[in-house]
Amino acid sequence: MSRERDMKVVTDRAASEHKTGGGGARLLWTSAGTFFLALGIVGIPLPILPTTPFLLLAAACYLRGSEKMYKWLLTNRMFGQYLSDYREKRGVPWTIKIVALVILWSAMGLTVLVAVSDVIIQIIIIAIAFFVTLHILTIKTRSG
Repeated sequence: MSRERDMKVVTDRAASEHKTGGGGARLLWTSAGTFFLALGIVGIPLPILPTTPFLLLAAACYLRGSEKMYKWLLTNRMFGQYLSDYREKRGVPWTIKIVALVILWSAMGLTVLVAVSDVIIQIIIIAIAFFVTLHILTIKTRSG
């Protein structure tokens, strides 16, 4: 009787691990999620790093690795509403777009004028700022 119960536990555990990828895979997914979350946080003040894709990657990794971290990210005071709005295509308020563009062009402009002397690098930085601007402007605008 005990052996049958032990076999059921092993079978249930194997089915659970197959569904989530096993303990090692979950650890890797959770670690990757934390890495992408860190990049997303660094991307907040650095316009050259895109915040949104890294936060979306973090959510996808947490979904596969840690239900607790996934729920935490989606309910997080700073990122939860942002991720939900982006995922549901509800849009971004004009004020957020304006702040993002002011920070983007201030940082990129300062970098081009003060920190980079190579013309090719300056052109690349301006091109990145231009395409990020296009992306921001093409996101649906939400009132409020």
